[in-house]
Amino acid sequence: MKKGNINVSVENIFPLIKKFLYSDHEIFLRELISNATDATIKLKHIANIGKEKIEVGDPKIEVKIDKKGKKLHIIDQGIGMTSDEIEKYINEVAFSGAEEFLEKYKDSAKDSGIIGHFGLGFYSAFMVSKKVEIISKSYKNEPASHWTCDGSPNYTLKEHDKKDRGTEIILHIDKDSKDFLEDNKISELLVKYNKFMPVPIKFGTKEETIEQDKDSKKDEKPKTRTVDNIINNPNPAWTKQPKELKDDDYKSFYRELYPMQFEEPLFNIHLNVDYPFNLTGILYFPKLNNDINIQKDKIQLYQNQVFVTDNVEGIVPEFLTLLRGVIDSPDIPLNVSRSYLQADGAVKKISAYITRKVADKLSSLFKSDRKEFEKKWNDIKIVIEYGMLSEEKFFEKSDKFALYPSVDGKFYTYEELYNKIKAKQTDKDEKLIILYASDKQTQHSYIQSAKQKGYEVLLLDSPIVGHLLQKLEGSKEKIQFARVDSDHIDNLIKKDTSQVSKLNDDEKKKLEDLVKETIDDEKFIIKLEPMDSSENPFIITNPEFMRRMKEMQQSGGGGIFGSGNMPDMYNLVVNTNSDLINQIVNTKTKKKQQKLISQSIDLAKLSHGLLNGEALTEFIKRSYEIIK
Repeated sequence: MKKGNINVSVENIFPLIKKFLYSDHEIFLRELISNATDATIKLKHIANIGKEKIEVGDPKIEVKIDKKGKKLHIIDQGIGMTSDEIEKYINEVAFSGAEEFLEKYKDSAKDSGIIGHFGLGFYSAFMVSKKVEIISKSYKNEPASHWTCDGSPNYTLKEHDKKDRGTEIILHIDKDSKDFLEDNKISELLVKYNKFMPVPIKFGTKEETIEQDKDSKKDEKPKTRTVDNIINNPNPAWTKQPKELKDDDYKSFYRELYPMQFEEPLFNIHLNVDYPFNLTGILYFPKLNNDINIQKDKIQLYQNQVFVTDNVEGIVPEFLTLLRGVIDSPDIPLNVSRSYLQADGAVKKISAYITRKVADKLSSLFKSDRKEFEKKWNDIKIVIEYGMLSEEKFFEKSDKFALYPSVDGKFYTYEELYNKIKAKQTDKDEKLIILYASDKQTQHSYIQSAKQKGYEVLLLDSPIVGHLLQKLEGSKEKIQFARVDSDHIDNLIKKDTSQVSKLNDDEKKKLEDLVKETIDDEKFIIKLEPMDSSENPFIITNPEFMRRMKEMQQSGGGGIFGSGNMPDMYNLVVNTNSDLINQIVNTKTKKKQQKLISQSIDLAKLSHGLLNGEALTEFIKRSYEIIK
């Protein structure tokens, strides 16, 4: 057996770094500013623990563009590096100075906010540069150093006359990356990745109006002064304790996150935990419509205030990706580019914590002000219903706050709804049928019919309601949901009225044959039922099972219910006790019978939204003839 060390060729590393280190070349700016931030935080930490006498001052990071020289400068006033440290941290690829610092000061620095972990961030500079320089002076009393490398394995390192503590990185931008010499481009990247970095970042200057004193004349031109243009907020709301913030602070931060969003959020959830993992953040419930596909990617993931991604699936449960806000955690494992999450136990614990925190917040809001919660229900229900469907733990907690609204604007919890319907049921051992409508307008006649018979009708109109009802029926005992235009309503009406048909068996057979001949459509299953004479002569209903399967297939259940299109199927219920049906049966000419049947069935189709095209044109023509 032979053992040895794997040798990495430096000649081959630089081309790989230049091309493949990060998927987006723009990441270089984030990485270099992260390094500058670390340098500043390290300086503050050493000063705070009192091991060195250091005048920290108010350090900031500055980004400057030199268009004429085709250079980009990143300057910090942090800890700086000696010549030996440059040799150690820069020339040894993948050596992490941050890791070494954390190890050296492990008792006091674990919560310091050090960002870097991998030791490769600096080399991202070569993705956009043909040459990179480092001019650095350590906080220690040693001469400054000047390091230069043109992207080959060769470098130079010599003394420099820099007097001020800190580090300046100079990027000689490659001709293929000249867009990084544009003010707008750099400003865009600074706002995208560094908007909430913990150290102030200066990019240029701006004019600021000086407040006029009381003695100034009204027509006097306001005075201005030139100030640093600080592009970031070093102390964003999520880094503070909830007790430090008021409602206006949360709303102000929401506007800072989403300046183009004009509607205010409904409420927020402040995340703040330090065991068994570190996680801070603020999640906002915005007003949501029923489209679950266009709302995502609004939550921003940060690591120690450095923007990582706005694709947080895997950390945030999928149903909560409909929310907005910020999550920040140093414990989320990221790969070298900090752009893709690696699923592990810590991430699962974080996801479970967020789910529990959101459920507890919703329960608290419901208990503290139910009326206000009911007012917001239509704006938040899609998140809650999605969560009930996709997260078992959330589903278990949902009974405390999930609401089931009626078509009359009443709101019930599941327990309230169950008890209300159970009290009206005569056979206590039989399964409860809970009626609901998905569209108050198109199902209006069915709703009215059910209400006249004393049934409570819910209004459940989200796009995932079919899936959710399946979940509820499988989890709750002895209940079944049925839409008001479904075949279940026929059974309820028949059972309640206990009607006896006015037609004998021979008349019913002739009527059924006549209806089949007139409608001649395989989509309709004809059923003759004795109902109250006040009921419509013809009623169209949907087979509940078929309709629900079709809805679930259309809303994303193809993998479970098949990818093909399920056929449309309808029940055509004929009320054998209707006066019109009796009139049709007693009409002498078959032609007139068919005309009356066609007109009546078209009216039923019209009420169900099934009459269109040529059939609608024919119906209108026939209606005018009947009027004449």
